[in-house]
Amino acid sequence: MNRRTFIHRTAVAAASLALPRLQAATPTFKLNYLLGSAMYGDLPLATVIEETPRTGAPFLDVWPRRHGTQREQMDEIGHEKVAELLAKHHVKLAVSTRYDLGPFKLQDEMAIVKKFGGSVIVTGGVGPVGLTGGELKKAVQEFVEKLKPHLAKAGEAGVTIAIENHGKNLIDSPDSLRWLVEFGQDLPLGIELAPYHLPQDAAVIAGLIKDLGNRIKVFCAWQHGHGCMKPMPKEEELLQMPGRGPLDFTPVLAALQAIRYTGFTEIFMHPTPRGIPILPTAAEVTAEINRARQYLEGRLAAI
Repeated sequence: MNRRTFIHRTAVAAASLALPRLQAATPTFKLNYLLGSAMYGDLPLATVIEETPRTGAPFLDVWPRRHGTQREQMDEIGHEKVAELLAKHHVKLAVSTRYDLGPFKLQDEMAIVKKFGGSVIVTGGVGPVGLTGGELKKAVQEFVEKLKPHLAKAGEAGVTIAIENHGKNLIDSPDSLRWLVEFGQDLPLGIELAPYHLPQDAAVIAGLIKDLGNRIKVFCAWQHGHGCMKPMPKEEELLQMPGRGPLDFTPVLAALQAIRYTGFTEIFMHPTPRGIPILPTAAEVTAEINRARQYLEGRLAAI
């Protein structure tokens, strides 16, 4: 064996020994589960907080009427009492969803979210609807410019304003989301990504996740199923949940893993009518969320 061959083989052997250590050093990808209080409808906030860790989520997203009543209950029972309940059950109030306020009336909510150590307020992107191409791009840019003074206040509070791609809103399509990220660079402006409102094509959703990266602050594990806009048998309504409807979440989860997603994952659906629990009792709601979580964890493990 000549000297060159010996050095080459030694280097290969050293690299092969180091590889397992490098692989072991890579942290396992995990989803940060966030519980949406609206899943429990108008049930008491104390009950929702108690159920939160039972769903595998250390984080809570509080919703107001008409989807829930927990945000109003916070003010009614007092924030000190809420803080005690959160501490008792080892839950952090991380997100406040305020579609009711819209993106331009969030300053008071920023202070409250900051008080609880939260980091995100979710709302909608108001503006003209049905635009495409250059008109849509211009409208998104104008929206971000109008939002900048409010984003400055959010930054001072350590809060990100996350815009959901909600139907019949300015920000509702993949292009609008991409432009929101482009124009919102270096601003505390993020996205709540709701697959329900996107084409039910896992590859399309996965591609969008890779485009948006960690500007996604909340990922809603929510599919369209048979929709949520009219009464239907409960088994059909539940098709919005992961693992029940036809959407395969495997490519979606693979995309989240690929970007090393650091935001929250909220298992979600809407009941009809709004404001009721998705199932009759808190225990049943929790069990259904856990069924969906187990589905997601199974798909993630298979990647």
